[in-house]
Amino acid sequence: MDTAPIASPVGGPLNPAGGPLNEDHYRELLAATSLIRPVRRASRVATFNGWTVGVIAALSLPFAFFGLDGVAITVGLSTVCGLEFWGRRKLLRFDPAGAIWLGWNQVGFLALIVAYCLWMLLGDVPDIRANPELSRLLGSDGQQLYQALNLTVYGSVIVLSVIFQGGNAIYYFTRRRYLIAYQQQTAPWVREFFKIIPVV
Repeated sequence: MDTAPIASPVGGPLNPAGGPLNEDHYRELLAATSLIRPVRRASRVATFNGWTVGVIAALSLPFAFFGLDGVAITVGLSTVCGLEFWGRRKLLRFDPAGAIWLGWNQVGFLALIVAYCLWMLLGDVPDIRANPELSRLLGSDGQQLYQALNLTVYGSVIVLSVIFQGGNAIYYFTRRRYLIAYQQQTAPWVREFFKIIPVV
């Protein structure tokens, strides 16, 4: 059975009279859908990243009551979360600036993580000898063991963050070319069509 042609969206069709879309129109829509497929994937990545950081920010909130460092961490994470969703919103509007927003947001997130880890590594080291039970448990080399463990943990966090947040930033930055291609290679009525009938 033949599929009945759909009516053209108001303000967007090639046919200003609002007639049905023809085969050429469907072909243009299909081509545009292929162009924005990477953008759709990027918006899903941004959704995942935004909710993940949001949950971490919520979990860090109780620590904000115990010092300025807790406040700074919570505010920083909340800012990253908000900017992630803001950039995602721009992506869904097919705005190339959205990819730049998201990329730099990941760079900022990476800077926040690295700053926190360095602060923990370079700050005052607790004296294990002040805790007799812990000192007996770790032995005479307890202080050195604690420092080595501290360096391993925070050093690993820095390395993993460079990989994941850095990779996310590169991924977002490279989505910009797809958005530019979409704007340059699709007719105005197609872009208007996808504003009315979202595909992401």
